[in-house]
Amino acid sequence: MRLGDDYVGFIVAAIILLPVLIVLIAKGIYVVRQQTACVVERFGRFRRILMPGLNLVIPFVDRVSRPISLRIVQLDIKVDTKTEDNVFVKVPVAVQYQVNPDKVREAFYKLEDPEEQIESYVFDIVRAEVPRKTLDALFLSKDDISEAVQESLQKVMDEYGFIIRRSLITDITPDAKVAAAMNSINAAKRNREAAEHEAEAARIKLVAAAAAEAESKKLQGEGTASQRKAIALGIAESVRILNDAGVSEREANAILLATQYFDMQQSLGQASRATTIFTPLTANGGGQALTEIMAALAAFKNYDGKSGQQTE
Repeated sequence: MRLGDDYVGFIVAAIILLPVLIVLIAKGIYVVRQQTACVVERFGRFRRILMPGLNLVIPFVDRVSRPISLRIVQLDIKVDTKTEDNVFVKVPVAVQYQVNPDKVREAFYKLEDPEEQIESYVFDIVRAEVPRKTLDALFLSKDDISEAVQESLQKVMDEYGFIIRRSLITDITPDAKVAAAMNSINAAKRNREAAEHEAEAARIKLVAAAAAEAESKKLQGEGTASQRKAIALGIAESVRILNDAGVSEREANAILLATQYFDMQQSLGQASRATTIFTPLTANGGGQALTEIMAALAAFKNYDGKSGQQTE
């Protein structure tokens, strides 16, 4: 009977202690997610850092802190300041930072509010750099200021267990009136450049047109000269043929002039734009015109260009 009582007592104790043991085991196992870390304190004193994975702690003795993210976090800060030429600007700064996995203890204990600390340093650095530059120089040196902010922040925040990955100045916004004035200046500058380009294009067109017209006149002159030369050679050949046939020079000239006179009338009649032709009204108008042409030709041959008198 005594052995049976002991066995029953053992069973009862096991039933009572088993849930307690399960709870203790469950409390002693702690799982940390990837890219996070936890601080373990024992009776209020720092004990160790729990890294991602399965970890064992002493239940009811060790206290595990909330998870500390090891991922990169972006903090957006807007700084109001002014430039060397007294232009008020807004400078948005994006700071990307993360907790250093090797300095989780420092990041957990040394700073109460790391974002407020970073913001204070950014304000101090930007307001020290921007007033040294004019507005135009500020736009050109935006990357230099970003590097200065990142370098200064890294030196300070490394002590507190933080890594500054990037510090970017995303924009520079001057006062609205200053921005409007800058836009007006740029618009006037571009309008002036456009007018200069248009004037240059017009000048090029005029020069090209003048060159083309000069070339056209030159070709027309050469064509006219060639035509007249051909006509003169034709007339000389015709006169020679008539002289060989026994026709005198005067008669040959009369025949050629008459032929050209009637050819001219025929050409004028065939021209599309010719509307009026003046001809002698008499029956022998053609002969009269020929007589007048011959008289004019004879007078031209007897003309002395030096004295201005006709020669016999």
